[in-house]
Amino acid sequence: MLVEWDWWTVEFGDAHAGAVGVLVGGSEPGPVYFDVGSGPDVPSTAHWSAYDGLHRRPRAEAFRAACACGWRGAAEYPLDWATVGDQPLHEADVDLTGPLADWNAHLSLVRDRAVPLPEPLAALLVEITEHLTATATDVPLAALRAAGVLERIATRIGRQAASALCDEGASAEMVATGLGTTRSTALVLLLTAQDQDR
Repeated sequence: MLVEWDWWTVEFGDAHAGAVGVLVGGSEPGPVYFDVGSGPDVPSTAHWSAYDGLHRRPRAEAFRAACACGWRGAAEYPLDWATVGDQPLHEADVDLTGPLADWNAHLSLVRDRAVPLPEPLAALLVEITEHLTATATDVPLAALRAAGVLERIATRIGRQAASALCDEGASAEMVATGLGTTRSTALVLLLTAQDQDR
């Protein structure tokens, strides 16, 4: 199934990608499958715009915010089909500000529980981002080289930090909360560090 997230942040990446969730009959429907003829692969999607009732697809009754971490917004936003009419949802002027605001509120809670970055480091990351963005426009190959160097530095330092957390007996839950990521991602970081220490 094709996962299509509507919103994403550099800060939390795929762990907290956000989307407009669809409700049909008060619950989330399964994915929409597209009939493309015969063959072993049947494309599907869970993107909100596919639930328009056309071609025997389910018709969305309401929207709510959804996050890749599994969180779902409590507020439901009914879809006004009188305004949408018979047009496909992706062509309609649909108000998604409610789900977006709810997802942003969810990210604020994740951010509040995450360990804060020291101010000098946060400022340095912003400066590096600005320099890399400008370099990507002016000298793309140099920006790509710099990104590779940063990736290798981050990998090495990440291993050291994860190893130190293992030595302290940190739990996957504590690491996940501190990083603002999922428990499974935190567990992989800790297990990888343990394997490298052997």
